[in-house]
Amino acid sequence: MGSMKRVSLKLFAVAAILLLAAQAPIAVVNTAVARGVGESFADLAEKSLPAVVNISTTQTIVSEGRPELPPGAPFEDFFKEFFDKNREGRRPRQSSSLGSGFVIDPSGIIVTNNHVIADADEIVVRFQDDSELPARVLGRDPKTDLAVLKVDSPKPLVYLPMGDSQKIRVGDWVIAIGNPFGLGGSVSAGIISARQRDIRSGPYDTYLQTDAAINKGNSGGPMVNMDGEVIGINSAIFSPTGGSIGIGFAVPTSLAAPIIDQLQQFGETRRGWLGVHIQTVTDEIAESLGLDRARGALVASVSKDGPAANGGVKDGDVILTFDGKSVDKVRKLPRIVAETKIGRSVDVVVWRDERERKLRVVVERLDETKTAAVAASSRSGSGSRTEIDNLGIIVGPLTAEDKEAAGIANDVEGVLILAVEDDGPAGEKDIRPGDVIVEVNQDPVRRPSEVEGRVAEAASGKRKSVLLLLNRQGDLRFIAVRPGKS
Repeated sequence: MGSMKRVSLKLFAVAAILLLAAQAPIAVVNTAVARGVGESFADLAEKSLPAVVNISTTQTIVSEGRPELPPGAPFEDFFKEFFDKNREGRRPRQSSSLGSGFVIDPSGIIVTNNHVIADADEIVVRFQDDSELPARVLGRDPKTDLAVLKVDSPKPLVYLPMGDSQKIRVGDWVIAIGNPFGLGGSVSAGIISARQRDIRSGPYDTYLQTDAAINKGNSGGPMVNMDGEVIGINSAIFSPTGGSIGIGFAVPTSLAAPIIDQLQQFGETRRGWLGVHIQTVTDEIAESLGLDRARGALVASVSKDGPAANGGVKDGDVILTFDGKSVDKVRKLPRIVAETKIGRSVDVVVWRDERERKLRVVVERLDETKTAAVAASSRSGSGSRTEIDNLGIIVGPLTAEDKEAAGIANDVEGVLILAVEDDGPAGEKDIRPGDVIVEVNQDPVRRPSEVEGRVAEAASGKRKSVLLLLNRQGDLRFIAVRPGKS
């Protein structure tokens, strides 16, 4: 009986515990669950591969004549005779290269990288069934490394639809297809490692980064999402060896799609133009302008009669938003403007006089042929000298003689910097003798005393930095300097 009682007591205790547990609140753990990939990528690869092509190019390289030898070089006569005898036998040689591409339209429109077909005399496209067709270039854009080709096919071609790269997320699965090392159509899988990567390859960098294996020869091939849509064009890798180490980059379709359309229609790109020179807003510049933090794009100068000037944008404005898009980094603005439709009127929010102002600007077309040149020349200063100790500079009036001697344009007005202490506040900001101070804290200056007074006023006030607008051989730039102790 004793053992039976002990068993009964144990059963009672277990039942009590279960009853209490049933009445207690249930804790729910919020966990992220990874979406299943499936057994393989075979179905996705099978549908995508027929639309991916190998691109081979040939280029004629003309051999140079005999090398120039310095007078009195050893065996000079021998080498001259050797090269002269063999000159007639030298012929232009052919250089070939391989890359990838993919069909985006059954009529024979193919997308690839510009560097795959650059300087090519002949382009041949090879399909999955080993058939080949010659291709011609419809248009190319070196700035985004994109090119559009056309082949004349007797039958409709299998093609890949373009997807929306804006929807892709870090961690999503993708496959990369191409022609690595000339081996033919190859498929590799990976995930999106990062978005909006700036690898300093051009003015509109916003690459997708992936760990899917991308090697030499993959350039121009598609990056495909799990729905079978192209969301990127494989373009570059980061590698010390030339092989994949899991860091590859693709041009997103959000950037590529409008460029591809323009290259098909016009054979060239037609980008928007704002007409400003911009620079980064540093912490010191933000502080001197009364901004809460470093953000936006600081307008160093405005092109005369350009869209920005006509819309009321001024030197010293900080562009915070353009067409409703936030400009959190300076390199973001050129891309946003370039993607804006030409002739469209957009809202631009700028920071001016410590408050936001809304302007209206009509975007014009960028002239791709325009280039900016800055000439360098020796400079010297003359006239009376004023030392501004807390900046570590010596300034003087800007005279006609100074302008002529230093090559400064006649219409430039300001105060000439004659000397800079290397280890002073101005010297640490790369301010140089010969620079012309045009404004101090966005107020024009014409005399050294005005510079001295405004710097002293700023140093004694709540702001810790002084914002200088400098003219350096026609190039305007804002530089914020924190005054030291006099």
